[in-house]
Amino acid sequence: MLTKKRCPWARDELSVQYHDTEWGVPLHDDRALFELLILEGAQAGLSWITILKKRPAYRAAFDRFNARKVAQYDEARIARLLTNEGIVRNRLKIRGAVQNAQSFLAVQKEFGTFDRYIWQFVGGQPLQNRLRRHEQLPARTEHSDAMSKDLAKRGFKFVGSTICYAFMQATGMVNDHLVSCFRYKDLSRLTQVDKISH
Repeated sequence: MLTKKRCPWARDELSVQYHDTEWGVPLHDDRALFELLILEGAQAGLSWITILKKRPAYRAAFDRFNARKVAQYDEARIARLLTNEGIVRNRLKIRGAVQNAQSFLAVQKEFGTFDRYIWQFVGGQPLQNRLRRHEQLPARTEHSDAMSKDLAKRGFKFVGSTICYAFMQATGMVNDHLVSCFRYKDLSRLTQVDKISH
């Protein structure tokens, strides 16, 4: 039986499952968008597989990423999270998650949904790249630069351009599956806009 051709980073069972079912799929659910925003920030300086392994613990620790609840975390709750071995025990990242929840709620109040706000950075449709080699994946783009700048202005933490671009890839704002990957064709059907061709 032929093995499906995948992006080279999908090597173990967990990353293959994530690659095949989530990565690059356009996401429009506010709770799920908040989850990935927090997880991408937590990943800074670490590998994504580390975060994937800790994801169930994060969901339990952060009230399944209910932004309204996370926004109300006090010093006692933050101190408790710092003792949780299932998550990244970094004080700045945990405080950043609470701050991000507060900023997230402010965006929802202004735009109706976070989804409506965040997708404006790509004009409401996934950008379709045509990358042939893993080395061609950009670390940041003008879209992630603009997103990063605006998120920071709104008080979000851990939203540098590289983190924002990883968030765009994860949430399907950009299709960065290699053209040789079986998921590329599935996701490129969602829109016919080609932005980068190699």
